[in-house]
Amino acid sequence: QVQLVESGGGLVQSGGSLRLSCSASGRIFSVATMAWYRQTPGKQRELVAMITGGGSTNYADSVKDRFTISRDNSKNMVYLQMYNLEIEDTAVYYCNLKWMYEAWGKGTQVTVSS
Repeated sequence: QVQLVESGGGLVQSGGSLRLSCSASGRIFSVATMAWYRQTPGKQRELVAMITGGGSTNYADSVKDRFTISRDNSKNMVYLQMYNLEIEDTAVYYCNLKWMYEAWGKGTQVTVSS
């Protein structure tokens, strides 16, 4: 089974930037679709951004033009660069892998303050 470990979360002021990283174990990383989700208390987990093994990306409307997902298959890493953060971006961010099965990381907290 693949293991995913997120890092890079923290506290940032509104308008600031953060980069989240996700390290993946396993040999199937390069062919898997990777994604970032986020969740706030009382709400469903929502898709933030997705990148296929071929590099195609998809973003939630709320983060388009502010967030960028990327991957480095040589390092089994996926990143989420977040710019111009808003208070509404505060959430726990989860790394996700989709292949013949699905795997989740434990999440990293992002808190945006005013």
